Amino acid sequence: MLRTEINELLTQTGPGTKMGALFRRFWQPVLLAEELPADDCPPVRVKILSERLIAFRDSEGRYGLMDEFCAHRGVSLWFGRNEAGGLRCPYHGWKYDYTGQAIEVPSEPETSNFCANVKLKSYPLVKRGDVLWAYFGDPEAQPPLPEWEFVTVPEGQAFTSKRFQECNWLQALEGGIDSSHVTFLHSGSLDSDPLFKGSRGNAYNRADLKPFFEVVDYEGGLLIGARRSAEEGHYYWRVTPWVLPNFTMVPPRADHPMHGHFWVPIDDENCWAWSFDYHPTRQLDSEEVAAMRAGLGVHSANDENYRPLANKDNDYLMDRDAQRRGETYSGIKGIALQDSSLQESMGPIVDRTKERLVATDAGIIKARQKLRKAALALAEDGVEPAGNRARHQKVRSVAVVLPADQSFVDGIGEAMVAKPGVRQTTV
Repeated sequence: MLRTEINELLTQTGPGTKMGALFRRFWQPVLLAEELPADDCPPVRVKILSERLIAFRDSEGRYGLMDEFCAHRGVSLWFGRNEAGGLRCPYHGWKYDYTGQAIEVPSEPETSNFCANVKLKSYPLVKRGDVLWAYFGDPEAQPPLPEWEFVTVPEGQAFTSKRFQECNWLQALEGGIDSSHVTFLHSGSLDSDPLFKGSRGNAYNRADLKPFFEVVDYEGGLLIGARRSAEEGHYYWRVTPWVLPNFTMVPPRADHPMHGHFWVPIDDENCWAWSFDYHPTRQLDSEEVAAMRAGLGVHSANDENYRPLANKDNDYLMDRDAQRRGETYSGIKGIALQDSSLQESMGPIVDRTKERLVATDAGIIKARQKLRKAALALAEDGVEPAGNRARHQKVRSVAVVLPADQSFVDGIGEAMVAKPGVRQTTV
């Protein structure tokens, strides 16, 4: 069980909170590039880390992310006119450039320097891969741009989606580093989902319902190894990297694309679940992309606001007959929705004082400890966290069969290090 004060520290990410300060030391994914598809396109509302912001793309293709509300009378700039190098409030014509600087106040004399003294809070917004990333922290401590492999592979080798999830970011993250639930929750999907089927590892998942967990410190976070029995004298290891504060990868299956997640707080009761697929050595084929767009694999079928079509309002379209037949273990279709439905069922912020954790929760326990330690070290001693440098981000998940007397760390060797043009280590 977790004490209330620790649970609050880990789950609260708004301005002025310790965990919020930690998140603000990292580039966070905030929009898909498709949401700002062209110069002078309509602005987009963004709520991240409990801050209400507006994003836009100006006439020169520069991305801006700033306070949603005009400095004059507090009008939402979502109603603004995006034109001629800036975003203009329709109420009284105040205009801001992509940095949030006021550049026109029509009511003021041309000789006035009023504009120079009006600037909205703003944050850098950059495109890497098919994602727009923002940095919310101290400009003096701004880390290099993200170097995750899925945003650095050649065009056509990656696909990214996001979905609105109605729970705190931490319980979503904890699902991402919990490999033991795969044996149960996703058992009906391993051999039917086109982005998972055909892997020898699926049989190991089904045959061994009691995985042994070993958690190893890694400079950027943790390596979480889940061990299951394989052929005589061998173990099947699925190794999940977690990188501070909110990045996870799913161990690969066969030659399917690799995949993983970011869990980004919107506020303390909602988050964005970002999901990516990529292949390090080949283009994604048309069938794979079609499956991802249809909401298979780690993705979901969403409405125009990126909320899943199967959601808590319609009980996630649960099919009890399919559950009885064994087609889906929980009665819910789709790996992503199988996860989010149960994570949302815990409530907006789960009461961790009531938990009864077991050995297979070792990764979750260690991640909580490491998050708490990093947040307190930053708040109390100014210690910069791990995880926001390229050496921490060039990481892969691994699936491998090893001799029973070999540790998974020795066995995977350099397989966890992302190297351009090198195939993933998979079963």
